[in-house]
Amino acid sequence: KDVFEKDIGIKGIDVWFAYTQLSFWQLYNSAFSAPFRDTNYEPELLVNLRTDYELLGFKGRILNLGFNHQSNGRSKPLSRSWNRLVANIGLEKENFNVLLKTWYRIPEDEQGDDNPDITKYMGYGELWGTLYWNRHRFSAMLRNNLRPGDNRGAIQLDWSIPVSMISENLGDKFSFYIQYFNGYGESLLDYNKSIN
Repeated sequence: KDVFEKDIGIKGIDVWFAYTQLSFWQLYNSAFSAPFRDTNYEPELLVNLRTDYELLGFKGRILNLGFNHQSNGRSKPLSRSWNRLVANIGLEKENFNVLLKTWYRIPEDEQGDDNPDITKYMGYGELWGTLYWNRHRFSAMLRNNLRPGDNRGAIQLDWSIPVSMISENLGDKFSFYIQYFNGYGESLLDYNKSIN
């Protein structure tokens, strides 16, 4: 994920442009799109408001408002995309951060919509918690569509450790990273399938 930040000259307000690209390897299946099963592209433009308030013992640090696009760049019937208006709130307490990410899907016309039911699986937001401990980073993401009769969600657990903890010659620019995901929406191609 790359983030470009620009101070727009108003105290406490920045403009962020971020680009995330997530590729799923599939080396074992050369008949169907090896070496990658799917690649998701996600540019976003955010206005970031730096905040400083107290809430339940946490310090409110950021409020982001903006636009997010996600797509896999494929042709039909494998094409997936959606556009969202987003609002994110970031809180911190010592070495623990909480990020509430919310979104509203911008409606598309029925003929051009590759995935009209995506909010039934992805919901309208997700909650992230990150703990920094002794140069380790532990994080968890929870997502739920909040539909009592048709409940779907996801959980993701991450752990990263700087390579420099093992070999000081490599510095802090690289980390070992382990992730576990269970639920819906890990990739756009399979947003409507439960995966772990």
